[in-house]
Amino acid sequence: MKHIIILGDGMADHAVERLGNKTLLQYAETPYMNMLAKMGRTGRLNTIPEGFLPGSEVANTAILGYDLNKVYEGRGPLEAASIGYIMQPEDMAIRCNIVELENGLIKNHHGGHLTTEEGDVLIKYLDEKLGNDKIKFITGIQYRHLLVIKGGNKHIVCAPPHDHPNEEWKKLLVKPEENYVETDSSRMSPQETADLINKLILKSQKLLSEHPFNKGRLEKANSIWPWSGGYRPSMKTLMQLFPDIKTGSVISAVDLIRGIGHYAGLDVIKVKGATGLSDTNYEGKAQAAIDALKKQDFVFLHIEASDEAGHDGDLDLKLKTIENLDSRIVKTVYEEVKDWNEPVCIAVLPDHPTPVEIRTHVKEPVPFIIWYKGIEPDEVSTYDEVSCVSGSYGLLRLNEFMETFMKIK
Repeated sequence: MKHIIILGDGMADHAVERLGNKTLLQYAETPYMNMLAKMGRTGRLNTIPEGFLPGSEVANTAILGYDLNKVYEGRGPLEAASIGYIMQPEDMAIRCNIVELENGLIKNHHGGHLTTEEGDVLIKYLDEKLGNDKIKFITGIQYRHLLVIKGGNKHIVCAPPHDHPNEEWKKLLVKPEENYVETDSSRMSPQETADLINKLILKSQKLLSEHPFNKGRLEKANSIWPWSGGYRPSMKTLMQLFPDIKTGSVISAVDLIRGIGHYAGLDVIKVKGATGLSDTNYEGKAQAAIDALKKQDFVFLHIEASDEAGHDGDLDLKLKTIENLDSRIVKTVYEEVKDWNEPVCIAVLPDHPTPVEIRTHVKEPVPFIIWYKGIEPDEVSTYDEVSCVSGSYGLLRLNEFMETFMKIK
């Protein structure tokens, strides 16, 4: 039995009055996800452990079967792995968004949805002006980049910018963790690290405001916003955790997910035209997943578009991304693999909800489907947050999903 997880990032949502008090999954046209729900079995999954914020780095790692208390080091180190930066023991790597600030507020977390080429110009400029032997800015994807601080301390409190739209940015500057005492004399203190990052934020605002890229541009990419830092992680591979997985791949447009895949021992497949937005190359990603399944045991296919639409508060666009996932990913994969000689087990789920009316991640269970030829279906006939409450898998927690999924042989 081969296994594929199709993950629609942030796809789950709340009931919306404009949709007749239906969730987006209830309202959207999703015939293939509904078909899989009717033919397969469903349930819900808690993807966020106690004490963790509902971020994609936490949820996706948990979905893949890892204990976050043992492996979590923040987004920065995961994205460093995807970018190809080899972290040294003294490094602290931290995600570095390019954002837009306006009238003292965080207007958006993406600087106007920068392209990777645009982001590269700005990050190289900042590295030239602010980088040194202890500070390095490294280009990632689109607005998502990396800041590496040698000797930096991860025990700081940062505000993920997508969680704070239209809030005063000065109140959200980096702070040291309370009551933390650093015992490693080779590292800065948390206070020193917070002070350094805040100085870089302020300096970046002056530099970016003067950069020709922002002249005449309606949406300004006018500040960095670092968050979610950590040290080099130590993770077992999926092959070590689940011996039935001999080979596998991860397919995503997002550095974070590629980094998780790297540490999990998966091949990282990059698809031309995969953007992480609603214009992503759905067909290319679906075909890449099919091609990988022909040769390998396991594929993790990640689609970011719904999450970005949720953060933007764009109801119509998020509905479109859900329908695209159904018609251009789920349909394509199912129709290809349903009659293979070696059966394929398909799971569909989000990592967390990103409700359009809140515009940030929330810590709530997500609905999931598991289907393979011959599975005994439950009585659920549609795929959404409400129907899956009645699913036969019930409410799973964290690594229970992957353990359940990989027991299917």
